[in-house]
Amino acid sequence: MKVSGYTFLKNAVVNGFPFEESIRSLLPIVDEYIVAVGDSMDGTVERVERIGDSKIKIVQTAWNENMCDRGFVYGQQKMIAQFQCTGDWAFYLEGDEVIHESDLENIYEAMRTHKDDKDVEALYFEFLHFYGTPKQVGIGGYRKAPRIIRNSIRTVAPDGLFWVVLDKNKSGRYPKARDANAKIYHYGHCRSIRAMNKKLELVGRYWGTSHPEFTGYGAISRFEIREFLGSHPGVMEQWLMEEAEHVFEFDDSYRLSFRDYRNRFRFWLEDLLGCEISKKHYIRLS
Repeated sequence: MKVSGYTFLKNAVVNGFPFEESIRSLLPIVDEYIVAVGDSMDGTVERVERIGDSKIKIVQTAWNENMCDRGFVYGQQKMIAQFQCTGDWAFYLEGDEVIHESDLENIYEAMRTHKDDKDVEALYFEFLHFYGTPKQVGIGGYRKAPRIIRNSIRTVAPDGLFWVVLDKNKSGRYPKARDANAKIYHYGHCRSIRAMNKKLELVGRYWGTSHPEFTGYGAISRFEIREFLGSHPGVMEQWLMEEAEHVFEFDDSYRLSFRDYRNRFRFWLEDLLGCEISKKHYIRLS
C-alpha cells in the first residue's frame, strides 16, 4: 500500500498557520508528501524545505488572483497537489490541521483494512475545531469530514475543503466513506489575533469579501463553546506557547443570529437523542 499526503500553502508564515507542524505530524505514515506552494512573500517555501524530509515534494504554483468566487482558487490549488499524488490513498491536510501521534496507527490500519474494498471511497475523521484558545472547541460547524480519498476515483474539490465524486460528467455526489477512527486537530481559529487579522486581509478577496478589523474571538454564542480536556499533539507544543491566542472573553454586545438559535436547537436535540447531527460531506457506509 502506498499513501500520499498533500496540502497547499501560500504566505503560511505571516498567516500564522502551524503548517510545519501539520506536515511533520503526517510524515510517519505517508510515502510521499506533495506541497503546492503559491507565490509567497514570507519564506513559506524555504520553511517547507527546511523540514528536510525526502518524502516532501514541493510544487510551486501561481494563484489566479482574479478568481474571487467562493474560494474556488482554493479548490484549484488543492487539485493541483492531489493530481501529483501517486498513492493508493491521498491524505489531505489543511495547513492548520494536525494529526495526534496517538492516532497514527489507527489511521494506517483503516487505510490498510479498506484498501481493496472499492466501495470505500474515503475515510472520515472527527474534528476538534479549537476556538479562541487551545483550551476550548467550537461545535457549531461540521464535526466529521473526510480527509482521505481513494486516489483512483474521479473527484474535484470546488472550494478546497470537501470532495465531490464525479460518477457522471455533469453531476457529482459526496464520497462513500468509513470511519478512520481518529481525530483532526484544527487550530485555525485559535491563532493570535494579529495573525488572524493578517490572514483575513490576505484571503478575503478569494471569497469575494472584505473583512473589518478583527479584534477578538468573543463574538460567538456561548452555547457553541466546549472545554477541551484532552491532550494536544506533541508536535504542537512550541506553536501553542508562541503563536496561539491565550486570552478569551465573550463579547457581551454580541446578538444571537438565526443560525445561533438553529444551532442551539440542534445541540438540545443531540443531547436528547444521544447523537451528533452536524452537516456531513460524505455518505456513511453502514
